[in-house]
Amino acid sequence: MVRKKETITLSIPSGTKEQLEAIALRLGIFWGKSPSISGLLVAIAQQHIAIAEPFALSKVQVQSLSKAAKFLNDSGEIEAAQIVLALLLDKGNLEPPVRQELLLQVNQTAEAWRLRLNQLIDDRQAFRLFYQPNKDKLSEFTARSAKIRLYDKRLYLEIWCDNAEPKEIPELAHNRCLRLDKIVNLLPASEHWRESIDYLEVHLHFFGGLARNYESKPDEDVVNEMVGDVRHVVKRVSSIFWLFRDVLRYGEDCVIVSPDSVRDRFQQKLIALCRQYNLEIRE
Repeated sequence: MVRKKETITLSIPSGTKEQLEAIALRLGIFWGKSPSISGLLVAIAQQHIAIAEPFALSKVQVQSLSKAAKFLNDSGEIEAAQIVLALLLDKGNLEPPVRQELLLQVNQTAEAWRLRLNQLIDDRQAFRLFYQPNKDKLSEFTARSAKIRLYDKRLYLEIWCDNAEPKEIPELAHNRCLRLDKIVNLLPASEHWRESIDYLEVHLHFFGGLARNYESKPDEDVVNEMVGDVRHVVKRVSSIFWLFRDVLRYGEDCVIVSPDSVRDRFQQKLIALCRQYNLEIRE
């Protein structure tokens, strides 16, 4: 039994026929070897093809995907970062400055220097690192040990270098913590590789609700135990800056017990903070 077909006549602007054939070709809808406009219309009517507003990203979605691409790139997921950036450039409806910034990210991603960094660390190869914290300053370090760490939702590169930082406590003076996105270039160096960056064990006491709800960090905490109502934690610390950020966030529910060099440095920080608010300090 031959199925009855209906015939319709369409009045369309010049060039539309070719556009419809191009869509049918892209979707693989043919009559014989030629793209079929009739088949395309039938597929639309039977809802085999969705018809909707052109896909576009909102401003919030653009910002979120841009952050995701940056994190993927920093994490070494170069191909995934490129896919996200391509989606943003194609569907983002971007303002020219934003588009230009994303194009720059694509170029930086394509260089794949992050993969070189991973390879240097895996090969235990010392390297010269060129670092640009702002447009007016370029610093050079020779990294003899390196490790990628997550601090405050951002990836950083921690390195050990020969030049000591005079503002840091002596035990950690050779460590540097650098933002991955500020690294300009990497070159192999002839210096000997070290097993690790420097660490210092810091003893902390947690009180109240924090003592009960403290979430241990296996890569940092070497001791984590309750002693009465107090939680005693020993951390392997490589950066006093990030330790102090955590302790300040914990407030009065956390105390640095030892070593004295770290405790004294934190006291100095608290005194300076109180003076900012005109609070009297009795020493």
